[in-house]
Amino acid sequence: MSPLDKRLLRRARAARRLLAADVALGLCTALLVVVQASLIAYIVTRAFNGAPLREVSGRLVLLGLAFGARGVLAWGFEVAGRRAASSVLSELRLALVERRLRAQPAALDGAEGGEIAAAAVQGVAGLEAYFARYLPQVILAAIVPVVVLGWVGTIDLPSALLMLITLPLVPVFMWLIGRYTAERTRERWLALRLLSTHFLDVVRGLPTLKAFNRSRAQATTIAEVGERYRRAAMGTLRVGFLSGSVLELAATLGVAVVAVTVGVRLTEGGLGLQAGLTVLILAPEVYAPLRQLGAQFHASADGLAVADRMLGLLEAPPAVGTGGRLVPPSPAEAPIRLERVSFAYPSRPDLVLEELDLELLPGETVALVGASGTGKSTVASLLLRFADPLEGRITAGGLDLAECRTDVWRRLLAWVPQHPTVFRGTVADNIRLGAPRAAAGRTREAAMLAGADRFVRALPSGYETIVGDGGRLLSAGERRRIALARAFLRDAPLVILDEPTADLDRLSADVVAEAVERLRPGRTVLLIAHRTELVHHADRVVSLDADGMPFVRTNEAA
Repeated sequence: MSPLDKRLLRRARAARRLLAADVALGLCTALLVVVQASLIAYIVTRAFNGAPLREVSGRLVLLGLAFGARGVLAWGFEVAGRRAASSVLSELRLALVERRLRAQPAALDGAEGGEIAAAAVQGVAGLEAYFARYLPQVILAAIVPVVVLGWVGTIDLPSALLMLITLPLVPVFMWLIGRYTAERTRERWLALRLLSTHFLDVVRGLPTLKAFNRSRAQATTIAEVGERYRRAAMGTLRVGFLSGSVLELAATLGVAVVAVTVGVRLTEGGLGLQAGLTVLILAPEVYAPLRQLGAQFHASADGLAVADRMLGLLEAPPAVGTGGRLVPPSPAEAPIRLERVSFAYPSRPDLVLEELDLELLPGETVALVGASGTGKSTVASLLLRFADPLEGRITAGGLDLAECRTDVWRRLLAWVPQHPTVFRGTVADNIRLGAPRAAAGRTREAAMLAGADRFVRALPSGYETIVGDGGRLLSAGERRRIALARAFLRDAPLVILDEPTADLDRLSADVVAEAVERLRPGRTVLLIAHRTELVHHADRVVSLDADGMPFVRTNEAA
């Protein structure tokens, strides 16, 4: 990622405003550098010639103001950068969340939740360093040397030419070290991605690990991944210290060459004292911005890597097309057909579905059964428009869903996933997820139909009990009934149920099965199930073979 990446500037308005502010502050800083050096040279020369204090008192006041103004400008760089970093991170996070929900709802791009969380959270410190220190230093490195060289050229042309010859040594070394630094930073970021993803997976699966007494074994794995990250981080630090030494050496040699040349000419009388002092004071200022740029590059490398990854996720090809302008018909009135549909996941070379044909008639309940991995949940994802088929098409009333408005189509659906998510909030808020404006009476009625009212009223605060992260824990059966209550409240004409009784005990499975039976009338239902108590009540039972090929048998339910 380049220091002024066009993708970042295009996506973040705060970055563009900061760049304009940094240019203005950089110009002011360059002018103050020249004014400060000229004032110091004048005051020292007059004092050397025996001038009284009152003769240079006005210049001393101006010099103090110049020092103060440079401090204010440095503060301005820092404050503007931190505010811009906060704004840019907010814009990128919102864009990333919207992108994941709309264009990659099934996470088919291979980015794990741990990696996205690390990029969005870890990026705060990195991008603060980038905007508050590195980006201003880029502006200063581009402006200050030019202004200083121009001013020195008007005072002493040979010294300006000598600075111009030695100055490129610093950016050349910085470029060589920067390439190696970028590589080591990518290695460290990959190690952090692995650590974050693995740790999140362990936390999610901790109940299962404890049940099989394997929780302690994961501590060793996390320690190994953490050690890999530590080695990568230490390698990046070593490169940072090395580059700082090399850049300091190059800048010191450049200043030394100019200082020796000016000193010789001063002793020989070829250069005046005030001019010589001005050149000597300005010589370090020519190299200082580039030297500081190299130091700030390492501090901001994490921010550049994080921003590059976030922009890569934002610009990845969408898994779902934006859809057309057609309004899809209601599944309550029009049949839904999957016509010779084929699909494969990016992480799997083989087709999950191959030339699949399936029809859902209005008001019909179809049970889709088959072994794990045959593509049953993939059918649900395709109907939900979480992904587009590689071949074939999905139609509603003869209209291709790819040409219909996705948002309108999804409003016609209700989905009960195999592992429902319970968000932090009240039970009522979780039930109203699909119908936020539903009244309290309708919410309780939906819970009663889903078989959830009894256990909800037994909670400490009933429907106002806080559940989800940091709240009261719910069992798998209770979460499944909350999800069914959402479907009842949404009252959509097409309902997709993905293994609603999987992993439940017999009592919970019976309660959920009764709720599903109450949900069926008047709706088109696709039921993905293994349990016989659900399959036997379906109008049709459709089986997929072990390879996810087209149907091998279609039975009318008895």
